[in-house]
Amino acid sequence: MFVDQVKIYVKGGDGGNGMVAFRREKYVPKGGPAGGDGGNGADVVFEVNEGLRTLMDFRYQRHFKAPRGEHGMSKNQHGRNAKDMIVKVPPGTVITDAETNEIIADLTEHGQRAVIARGGRGGRGNTRFATPSNPAPELSEHGEPGIERDVILELKLLADAGLVGFPSVGKSTLLSVVSSARPKIAEYHFTTIAPNLGMVETEDGRSFVLADLPGLIEGAHSGVGLGHQFLRHIERTRVIVHVIDMAATEGRDPYEDYLTINNELKEYNLRLTERPQIIVANKMEMPGAEENLQKFKEQIEEEYPIFPISAITRQGLRDLLFAIADTIEQTPEFPLHEEEDTGVHRVVYKHEAEQTEFTITRDSAGTFIVSGDAIEKLFKMTDFTRDESVRRFARQLRGMGVDEALREKGAKDGDTVKLLEYEFEFIE
Repeated sequence: MFVDQVKIYVKGGDGGNGMVAFRREKYVPKGGPAGGDGGNGADVVFEVNEGLRTLMDFRYQRHFKAPRGEHGMSKNQHGRNAKDMIVKVPPGTVITDAETNEIIADLTEHGQRAVIARGGRGGRGNTRFATPSNPAPELSEHGEPGIERDVILELKLLADAGLVGFPSVGKSTLLSVVSSARPKIAEYHFTTIAPNLGMVETEDGRSFVLADLPGLIEGAHSGVGLGHQFLRHIERTRVIVHVIDMAATEGRDPYEDYLTINNELKEYNLRLTERPQIIVANKMEMPGAEENLQKFKEQIEEEYPIFPISAITRQGLRDLLFAIADTIEQTPEFPLHEEEDTGVHRVVYKHEAEQTEFTITRDSAGTFIVSGDAIEKLFKMTDFTRDESVRRFARQLRGMGVDEALREKGAKDGDTVKLLEYEFEFIE
């Protein structure tokens, strides 16, 4: 089964908690604080493995949660950092944030890596909080929570040239005779229901990757047939090889076929019309093909090269393969995303979500609800079992301006303030 789009959940590992501890060895007076820091949580890292060809594995495992860092220990021992979680993906995988639709990474080369969800840093132990005025703090931090998000993985095949055309025009047959690929070939529509890749070698020693893409029909760009599902694979190809049944064995007009398919490519993505196109007049061994070819040449307005071939008898294949190889050499890679203006299109996007410090709203019961990335992270890193940590948290809120903002919103002494699932009392 070929899987080329899937939604998964990733979460970086939480940092380990810092520790509150004191030296208590014999003969060491005034031992002082000795709580170690927690270790850093693991990142979730996606890495390209050229041995993979599909996103099939993600159908069965959709949650990737990296391990957390080790907690700090006494005697100032630092917790161990967690090892990164490496997730293997096939070349050609585009990773998009499901919420914002922002592209996080576009992975194309073997071994290329991208950090998709960062782990949290370890919390600090009480040694870190010692000051001349407070030499023995009973204060430590919990580990920072790792980033969590839903992402969409989309596979776009890395082929130099792509075969497009109506069902049953001979794309699979052509691929099977020019390469060692063995696609399914039969006398019915949509025999090919997943893209096939084949390595083609010309007589002069050049080679390129040719993709046989499932048949397009009218309306493919809007999801009719299998078209929309596989049009994305054409985006990566440098050259479009348009296969037409010139013998009109199914009663369709070859020129109408040509216009319909080109319109589908244009409707799906305007940039596909920039690709060089080679027209392959297939089934030339059939009666009526020569007359249809002459008529087709008179009707066509574009200056695309036309190669009459017969995939069955192998007539005309040599010249066609040379032409495809020549066109690929002369054609640069097309940028896949609008943001990329220049340079080769192999980029790892740095994705940092915008952080909001805090916002204050009120619910129907009159409770003040405080939310925001910075304040929620601060809350999760506070150890509420220790009074000193609670006092520090209150000071931090005051420093961020939360108290002042609550007063402006009309908070009075004794009002309820809610943060995440916890409720506090506002005290003047």
